Amino acid sequence: MPSEITVASLFEAYYDCRRAKRNTRAALTFEVNLEDNLMALLRDLQTGTWAPAPATVFAITRPKPREVWAADFRDRIVHHLVYRAIAPLFEPSFIAGSCACIPGRGTLYGADRLRRHLLSATESWTKPAFVLKADVANFFGSIRHADLFAMLARRVSDATMLDLCRKLVFQDVRHGAVQRGAAHHMAMVPRHKSLFHAPPGTGLPIGNLSSQFFANVYLDGLDQMVKRKLGMRHYVRYVDDMVLVHPDPKALLQAADAIREHLSGIGLALAERKTFIAPAEKGVDFVGQVIRPHRTIGRAKTHRAAMHRLSNLPKEDLAESVNSYLGLFRHTGSQEQCASIARLAHQRGLRVSRDMTKVVIAQALPDTRAAA
Repeated sequence: MPSEITVASLFEAYYDCRRAKRNTRAALTFEVNLEDNLMALLRDLQTGTWAPAPATVFAITRPKPREVWAADFRDRIVHHLVYRAIAPLFEPSFIAGSCACIPGRGTLYGADRLRRHLLSATESWTKPAFVLKADVANFFGSIRHADLFAMLARRVSDATMLDLCRKLVFQDVRHGAVQRGAAHHMAMVPRHKSLFHAPPGTGLPIGNLSSQFFANVYLDGLDQMVKRKLGMRHYVRYVDDMVLVHPDPKALLQAADAIREHLSGIGLALAERKTFIAPAEKGVDFVGQVIRPHRTIGRAKTHRAAMHRLSNLPKEDLAESVNSYLGLFRHTGSQEQCASIARLAHQRGLRVSRDMTKVVIAQALPDTRAAA
């Protein structure tokens, strides 16, 4: 029997969904008639008639050109509903080195875990070790729908949630898609990176919570193989970016071959130009940080992207983002990077605390960039 989707569970999913989208036009429009809209969505879900609406697609150019797919706000609530229901079936068995789209495991967690692996493998940087740095070529665009759904179906026994998973996995987001933004930005996306040119039955849209979670499910088998079969203790993965640390480079070469073989079985391949083995002492670039012996610094590219984003954010979103970046770069140990973010915040009318840890909203100032 299908499970019943309750009013309470749908409201919880809605509150999760709006947390970071409260001031967007779509969220505000939905909220105008919140009760009616949620009850209509509940009826569609309970009768099995819900289907994803056409998505909006646009291109970003930083750090590199790629498509971003924005689901209808109503559908985003369903993404959160599904995630809340099925994540407990998967997340407890995810390895500790899986760092994306898991509560409490973000980029800071990933960098800290890799730092600990490096300290352990080198015995606090007193002995040599090597790193295998690798990522998956065109990861989201190459995920096979049938394989992903089979992985979900092994654990999701609830008929209602499995049917929603089916609709999300097999949705052809290209059908009826609304293109927004500059056409020349869309043209900058490489053909093999675009879902518009993906083979039938492959590809997940970048930008959805469901896609991020499904990506972890898809690569969980790889994680288990590396940790259990290969016995690689020092391994960490953030989405499709992975690092293995070992004293013996030959062991890493063998691990790379095993990873290639596993990935080929699910339609994926390593990005060979980005896959290499190097001495750990040279530093490891991972999740926006460069981890070197006795020091971690923020990646210069990440800092430039942060400055560009903060320069162009709407004023109402600025304080939250400044706080987020100050937290990130405070952990990298780069005082100058924090100082440049604080200066930009000041130019845009915000006051940052003396220790450069947070924005002091109560002392907001006029934006002085135009005058400067």
